[in-house]
Amino acid sequence: MGEVTDYIGSVDEPARAMLERLRERVTELVPEAEEGASYGMAAHRYRGKPPISVVAAKHGYSVFPFSAEVVAAVVAGLDGYRSTKGGIKFSDARPLPDEAFDGLVRRRRAEIDAAAQR
Repeated sequence: MGEVTDYIGSVDEPARAMLERLRERVTELVPEAEEGASYGMAAHRYRGKPPISVVAAKHGYSVFPFSAEVVAAVVAGLDGYRSTKGGIKFSDARPLPDEAFDGLVRRRRAEIDAAAQR
């Protein structure tokens, strides 16, 4: 097991199911990603950098792609979701659309790949 799996196991339903679904999505989009931590959060790691972390909170979830540019690009296509410079908030009642989550992961992976090629 890894930090992400352990974290998911530590939360109650329905958060556990949501986090597991998103963990599986990351694994599909970035098969080389490993479980780890970044900034004190369970996070996937790719090429030594975190592409994404999803955390459960009292009133929903926050997804952090560790890139303000990635957040800004994806939020521009969303309506009605609260966001910060570093992440996007969502809930069970209003989950983040799959296209938006996938966009966060894909854009962050591209950033990491570009940095590795420099």
